[in-house]
Amino acid sequence: MTSLDEPGAAAGPRTGPPRRRRVGTGGRGRVPLPLLLPGLVALAFLLLPLLALLVRAPWGSLPDQLSSTEVWQALQLSLVTATAATAVSLVLGVPLAWLLARTDFPGRGFLRALVTLPLVLPPVVGGVALLLALGRNGVIGKFLDSWFGITLPFTTTGVVIAEAFVAMPFLVISVEGTLRAADPRFEEAATTLGASRFTAFRRVTLPLIAPGVAAGSVLAWARALGEFGATITFAGNFPGRTQTMPLAVYLALQNDPDAAISLSLVLLAVSIAVLAGLRDRWMTGA
Repeated sequence: MTSLDEPGAAAGPRTGPPRRRRVGTGGRGRVPLPLLLPGLVALAFLLLPLLALLVRAPWGSLPDQLSSTEVWQALQLSLVTATAATAVSLVLGVPLAWLLARTDFPGRGFLRALVTLPLVLPPVVGGVALLLALGRNGVIGKFLDSWFGITLPFTTTGVVIAEAFVAMPFLVISVEGTLRAADPRFEEAATTLGASRFTAFRRVTLPLIAPGVAAGSVLAWARALGEFGATITFAGNFPGRTQTMPLAVYLALQNDPDAAISLSLVLLAVSIAVLAGLRDRWMTGA
């Protein structure tokens, strides 16, 4: 007969979920001063400009500022072009992410570096590169102009192309990471049952990586909405045709600072909404 005081004794089966052991909580205490002060300075450095934007905002005239025709044209154009650029990124970026994650070929690492290059490339340089490639005298653009009469620079389509160029890498990186984390055995099981690789991707893999695709789409959309350098270089700054919200902010800052602040508040609200949409992915602990 076993005593209840003995280590091997059990009072009864545990029916509740297993307790989660907190790791690292025993070391909490006073924060070291060499870490606290730089951390507070960094926090102030990041938050004070945003607080200044809120403090200096013309709240009294904000409805009039945001109801003007120019603001609504820029806002509508920004939403349409950012959504179109995200759609282009989805159609082209998801297959590219699958190729980088699921296939093995020579130079894959170099190709991945090229795909991520627009993340670190200055946007103005990206706009110049697009102009040299797709302009009327560009490497490809001259054939589009002479054969089909298609001119892309300084058009709304040019805005979509410029935004997709800088936004697609965000989606590709997000989807590729999700694909690498997904178990490829599900795809292999589908192919052994007679499904083609595309059918396995469409019916099995795509539902598995849907959260990563959604997160990458939101990031790409937000990046496209805030694009400035490549847009103004490749598509220009024509109201109603290529003038998006960031370009309208830049133009208003020279003539009407209150209008620039009002437009900036709109973009700030969009950025906060994007963070709120991604809070389950990035802003919560594991």
